[in-house]
Amino acid sequence: MKHILLVEDEIELAELVKDYLVAAGFEVSMFHDGQAAYDAFLQHKPNLMILDLMVPRMDGLTICRKVREQSDIPIIMVTARTEEIDRVLGLNMGADDYICKPFSPKELVARVQAVLRRLERKAEPESSNNSTFRIDKAQQRIWFKQTALNLTPTEFRLLELFLEHVGHVYSRSQLLDHINPDSYDVADRVIDSHIKNLRRKITDVTDTGNRHEWIQAVYGVGYRFEFPE
Repeated sequence: MKHILLVEDEIELAELVKDYLVAAGFEVSMFHDGQAAYDAFLQHKPNLMILDLMVPRMDGLTICRKVREQSDIPIIMVTARTEEIDRVLGLNMGADDYICKPFSPKELVARVQAVLRRLERKAEPESSNNSTFRIDKAQQRIWFKQTALNLTPTEFRLLELFLEHVGHVYSRSQLLDHINPDSYDVADRVIDSHIKNLRRKITDVTDTGNRHEWIQAVYGVGYRFEFPE
């Protein structure tokens, strides 16, 4: 049974989320205090952490940073402050996903299940990533099965990042920094154009009649890469 560490200071909401998680087959440890939650993490490593951004004694971002110093367990951040999302999902902070309040407990459970499935796929000896897409960094080329994708250097860097971090959500500014760290005066919306072209090129060689959105938009944040279920 997967163990979930739930950190949420709104007691009624925490109890509701716990009930849904337990009904879905998870073991849940619930804390309303950040320091107590972090102490519990140190003693009993959970399989996943649901972490509210604003909890007393030790806030969610501090907990996330400290956990990431010693563990790569999945972390889903809960926030009521949409302006914090870039920080929550920052490369240095390391949250795997986020959900904004108010939210449906069913949606949160679905997010938990999806993150854990991605983790299990990564642990497989030959993952979908390895068997479906092949990256040749020396040649700066990527193949879908036996077909080489006709990518520009920028598209190669974007797709390489997505394939090496499947399921991770990146903001436009993070993607822009990745493809060109010195692009101070470039609007981050230029990423949308690169993503549009990249989607088209992937679909041209992968489409089998069931059109899958390989690069998915995450409303208000940016993009992530997902394999079909």
